[in-house]
Amino acid sequence: MNFPSPFPPPWACAWGEDEHIGLWASLRVGGVEQRFRWIKPGRFLMGSPPDEAERDDDEVLHEVTFTQGFWLADTACTQALWQAVMGENPSDFKDAPDNPVEQVSWDNVQAFLNRLDDVVPDFAAGLPTEAQWEYACRAGTQSPFSFGANITPEQVNYDGNEPYAGGRKGEYRKKTVPVASLPANAWGLHEMHGNVWEWCADCYGELSADPATDPAGPAEGAWRVLRGGAWSNDGRNCRSACRFSTGPDYRNHIIGFRLAPGQNQQAGQAGPRADRQGQAEPEPGQAAGGPAGGPGA
Repeated sequence: MNFPSPFPPPWACAWGEDEHIGLWASLRVGGVEQRFRWIKPGRFLMGSPPDEAERDDDEVLHEVTFTQGFWLADTACTQALWQAVMGENPSDFKDAPDNPVEQVSWDNVQAFLNRLDDVVPDFAAGLPTEAQWEYACRAGTQSPFSFGANITPEQVNYDGNEPYAGGRKGEYRKKTVPVASLPANAWGLHEMHGNVWEWCADCYGELSADPATDPAGPAEGAWRVLRGGAWSNDGRNCRSACRFSTGPDYRNHIIGFRLAPGQNQQAGQAGPRADRQGQAEPEPGQAAGGPAGGPGA
């Protein structure tokens, strides 16, 4: 297999290999543990085909190749981990410490990443690029969802009153659920669809139909990418290819993030330390990309 180097990583408190899924390593901070999955290099089709139901025009289908693997958290960042690093919890849904942290802007997340690097110097805390996120979400699939042609509330936390493409209606929880409480995809990643939107490292930009290798996204831009959909969204917004973006200072109780160690060491990445100086700031809550209204709609 394509083995990461070094393995185990220097920040790991535990590590191993799961049959049919692959390598994992765990980080512990202040008694809180987060597991990460090794995502092997490979090739996939990013975006959606023209005949995918309820797609958006910015989901341009193109081939992406990753020459290097990467680590990705198997869940969104929890409130417990945020509390352990930052000493406070900004979330609205505080009924369980293993709920995903929400009410965090992209800028808030940068402060968290910097603080985490102070605590764990070898971690190189970052966010996945948009292409990395979709590659990991799809987990080898090309269907609208990693679970297939459609989803149910038993698989994904979304508004079950608004199913995708004529699917059956189901439960609408009206809140987040604890991480890893719903089924994982084939690569061991939980809640890549629904629960909370997840910030990516990239600025938002148009996708090209040309093949891309190790894409990092635009180096500059006023908007940051969000992926995955949330508990308040309809089924279509939870598709693997669905893209949203908003200003880096925007906070909402449907927005969280997922850690990707080692990202700020990758040369040329428009990643979590990208400089926004001189960019025009959008109005809070305003969105670009995807359906009008943005992730807070």
